[in-house]
Amino acid sequence: MFRKKKRNLYLNPKKKIITPRMLHEIFSWLFVTVIAVFLAFVFVMAFGMQVTNIGDSMTPTLANGQVVLVNRLQFKILRPSIGDIIAFLPNGNANSHYYVKRVVATSGDKVQIIDGYLYVNGEKTEDTDEIYDKMEDAGIAANEIKLGSGEYFVLGDNRNSSEDSRSANIGIVKTNMIIGKVWFKLAGNDNSGGFILE
Repeated sequence: MFRKKKRNLYLNPKKKIITPRMLHEIFSWLFVTVIAVFLAFVFVMAFGMQVTNIGDSMTPTLANGQVVLVNRLQFKILRPSIGDIIAFLPNGNANSHYYVKRVVATSGDKVQIIDGYLYVNGEKTEDTDEIYDKMEDAGIAANEIKLGSGEYFVLGDNRNSSEDSRSANIGIVKTNMIIGKVWFKLAGNDNSGGFILE
């Protein structure tokens, strides 16, 4: 009887063996985890950059001090369009704060401000009277400006309290100055937040 018990112990050892199936599952979970971390990193790099709007130049769309999220990926694929709100560094100056303005004219367009109103390609923009105030200062756009390839003319929504493409300090915004498209505003001083709709 004693021998029988001993034999059974040898026949059913209770050792844990790592099987190929177990290894396959472990590596599958590791692979999925690495992919998830990589995608999260790409998402944050593309869409997670935060920029603070400084000043009242984008009122009422954005308040002073309001934080916005910037999509840095979109303009690597597409070009900015009229109506897009962009974040950029004027003249590519890394020591400056980010500027947030609206694109009103793109590459190839002719821009001029006449009697306080914006004209693009010789036509008065339709929304000038309904949304924006008549501009008191035409700045460098008093004379017609022809935008070259990769050049954009930007204005603040609060046209009479904005340093934008009319100013010689800012001037025409070039592709290499643009950080990305503003696509989401976080709650700011006015407690408004949400997607930026054009």
